[in-house]
Amino acid sequence: MSGTHFIFGFHAVTSRLRQNSDSIKEILIDAARSDQRAQELIKLAESKKIRLLTCEGSKLTVMTGSDRHQGVIACIDSTRQHVDIDDILETLAEPARLLILDGIQDPHNLGACLRVADAFGVHAIIAPKDRAVGLTSAVYKVASGAADTVPFIAVTNLVRTMNRLKEQGVWIYGTAEDAEFDLTHFPIKGSVAWVFGSEEKGMRRLTRESCDQLVRIPMSGSVESLNVAVSASICLFETHRQQSLA
Repeated sequence: MSGTHFIFGFHAVTSRLRQNSDSIKEILIDAARSDQRAQELIKLAESKKIRLLTCEGSKLTVMTGSDRHQGVIACIDSTRQHVDIDDILETLAEPARLLILDGIQDPHNLGACLRVADAFGVHAIIAPKDRAVGLTSAVYKVASGAADTVPFIAVTNLVRTMNRLKEQGVWIYGTAEDAEFDLTHFPIKGSVAWVFGSEEKGMRRLTRESCDQLVRIPMSGSVESLNVAVSASICLFETHRQQSLA
């Protein structure tokens, strides 16, 4: 079907149902899945009035080319995308977890960031429309499916968007080598957006000044800086770790 692609797995499909259900054409579920997780997904899909079909698990394997579908596939209309951060925040039942990328140029870095975001439950990635890479074919390839599970929101004015997030109770944290606070001793609570700058120049001045707090990643080796996706994974892991203990 033109303009249609598949996402699969309970996390990916449930996230899409919560965040952008209008983009789902139908959901296919393995007829053998009658456990609680499947029932909860079915109930959520029914509440969103999404068409549900049951089939053999082997059919899902053929459709996805993988046996890692967990018994659920969503057929997605790729022409329907999120256009505003409010679309994300209004649907969340838990604290927001966001990733803000200020001027990332390398599609491989953006693809890697999407994979990291998917792994640590990020609800959306926000980036400027100008002077930054968008969702190119190279990004989709590197992301290995994460470009379909993590909403990517391109905004005209990044600082203005950050201020809107603050007004809605989201704490904005940036990373800097000269920051006073060490990530491993910094309390992370509530809704959070982590900000990372471009490969060469880092965060722009206004972006940096718009952060609620700057935090440094402790390093003991000779390397002065980390790749943006590596830095993001460290900060998001620590966020996940602390909030899981709360």
